[in-house]
Amino acid sequence: MYRAIAKKFFPSITGAGIAALVMCLATSVGAQAPAQSPQQGTAGNPAAQQQQGQPQQSGQPQQSGQQQQQQQGQAPSSENNGVFVFRKQVEEVQLHATVLDDKHRMVTDLARQDFAVYENGQAQQITSFDRRDIPVSIGIIVDNSGSMRDKRPAVNQAALNFVRASRPDDEVFIVNFNDEYYLDQDFTADLGKLKEGMEKIDSRGGTALYDAVVASADHLEKNAKLDKKVLLVVTDGEDNASRESLEQAIRRLQKENGPTVYSIGILGEERQKRARRALAALAENTGGISYFPKDLSEVDSITREVAHDIRNQYIIGYKPATGKQDTGYRTVRVEAKAPGHGKLMVRTRTGYYSGQERAAAAGGQ
Repeated sequence: MYRAIAKKFFPSITGAGIAALVMCLATSVGAQAPAQSPQQGTAGNPAAQQQQGQPQQSGQPQQSGQQQQQQQGQAPSSENNGVFVFRKQVEEVQLHATVLDDKHRMVTDLARQDFAVYENGQAQQITSFDRRDIPVSIGIIVDNSGSMRDKRPAVNQAALNFVRASRPDDEVFIVNFNDEYYLDQDFTADLGKLKEGMEKIDSRGGTALYDAVVASADHLEKNAKLDKKVLLVVTDGEDNASRESLEQAIRRLQKENGPTVYSIGILGEERQKRARRALAALAENTGGISYFPKDLSEVDSITREVAHDIRNQYIIGYKPATGKQDTGYRTVRVEAKAPGHGKLMVRTRTGYYSGQERAAAAGGQ
């Protein structure tokens, strides 16, 4: 093509002259062609994300490479840039289970074949199993109502000791609540930042516990980077200011692969019955534990016990035999039997609302 152009516009040039001119034309055109630039990242600017006030309620985060791999059905992987990650399979329900013997001692040496999983009473095939300590996404939710004013210093110290007893690669956020709820520190592993978030004390107003729990569960679902999720709740009274009910809060927590809740109730006699029932329900339906210390000084040892429980759980995955076509609530039961052990008790979530049920509900809004 370039030789034809040279002959048309420069007919008197022949031989080596044409070759040189062709070379000049080709070089000139190539220099004008735009180079292909590297693909730009799609992650948002962290500085533009909400750092204070209510946990984010809307908008979907950009998908990470890990999330995209999960959607494409990749098998569990033990490492990601040197950090252990347990990836759940597509359509897999993932359970975090604690096993205790008849003396309430933790049992941590069981194998896959020692477990049986039932959904809606039907036996399920276990598709993934692990008992290693993996990183966790954690939300610490602390009552900041007027009655907590004198209790907050001890509670704050206990919460920080809970973080110290956790893995350095856990990610933690802080929500303080009274009759409103405030994300006073977003996900971080920085103990100094978490301490600052805990110290944002403005103890006044009522107790919107259920609203704070629902908002924190939403924040975990939309923004957590890790599969395993936990909420630690500390309060000294019953809810008296939420728009959400206890039943609505439990339903939200029972979304598929939702968080495990550990609750600590520093309760007085006058509000003990209803508050105990609510805190126990939040924990037991999600596979967690509720604690009711008789004295404020016990809170520190309780938070360390919670950290120990989180670090010694089995991860059991299964794909429901009925698939995800059946909508609605599904009960879950896990049993464990092993030679050399007596009667074993497995603590995990009592059930979940399937992903298809959530999608149908969203479509109807």
